Amino acid sequence: MATIRQIAQLAEVSTATVSRVLNNDTTLSTSAETRERIFAIAEELDYKPQRLKKLKQEMQRSTLQIGLLFWSTAEEEKNDPYFTAVRRGIEIHCEQLGISITKIIRGDYTTAYEEAAELDGLLVVGSIDVQDVLDIYPRPDRIVFVNHGEELLDYDSVHLNFDGAIRTSYHYLTSLGHEKIGFIGGVEWVHSLREPRSLKRSQEHRYLAYNRMLREYGHHYACVEWVDDWSTQGGYEAMKNILARGDRPSACLIASDHMAVGALYALNEAGISVPQEMSIIGFNDIEIAAFVNPPLSTVHAHTELLGETAVKMLVERMEGRKVAMQVKLNTTFIERESCMKINN
Repeated sequence: MATIRQIAQLAEVSTATVSRVLNNDTTLSTSAETRERIFAIAEELDYKPQRLKKLKQEMQRSTLQIGLLFWSTAEEEKNDPYFTAVRRGIEIHCEQLGISITKIIRGDYTTAYEEAAELDGLLVVGSIDVQDVLDIYPRPDRIVFVNHGEELLDYDSVHLNFDGAIRTSYHYLTSLGHEKIGFIGGVEWVHSLREPRSLKRSQEHRYLAYNRMLREYGHHYACVEWVDDWSTQGGYEAMKNILARGDRPSACLIASDHMAVGALYALNEAGISVPQEMSIIGFNDIEIAAFVNPPLSTVHAHTELLGETAVKMLVERMEGRKVAMQVKLNTTFIERESCMKINN
């Protein structure tokens, strides 16, 4: 059986250095080259190979430089629970793995190109033009896209199972007797690094799922309103537009809780009782959803898990996975008091 003394002799270092390297002593001041040499000799001599493999992975991960690429500004991220939760999930899991996030990249193409150059891997949060991303960081096997608005078959991506979320919500409403079900959606954009003012509209997956449910149930009533900025004000105005039509739905699916809060205000202002006269379901399960009147039934999106999963996928790629993966994370339906059974 190999000993530390043998490894030290072959590596031309002290036994204390070998011991501290093999025990992943982060306070030891020695070069990466020396650490790699010690690990290589220890493996060659079959010195506790399983423990060595884990230690070597930990050492390699500690030297990785990972970047986060956002299309949102710092202020937009701060004010949006989605971005905040995704980033929190990324940071927590990176810390658990001993990985450092060395760059937070925002801004124009030139800035992104310069800051991405030295990275070992890149996590792209939100919908940014794929070709722009590849132009600034031409390593497709070291990129993970988080909740991109488009289907990305050739790249690692993780996103929410919007189809399942809307399916569950729609089934729930039909179980309560609803057939006239409306939809308020937010406009999805793919952002360009080269031309920040050039936005490309992408398909909104919750709306596509809503349409599929209409066809599945044979419901011919369709009532749809769009909100450009996903805001509470936008939800308020969208619901006012629905009420102005006259033939209002008995229930409404709303693509974010922020918009649902605005919709509730519009209904209250119009003297329409929720859920007695209209049932409402939101999406995301933000903190305020449980405290509005009535408490909002919604879909809980596991956004921190999005960030955690993205980190896991990136590490897998760095450690040898060859095939791109697309991961869908399920959501959880939260039943509160904004829906009720009706008699048709």
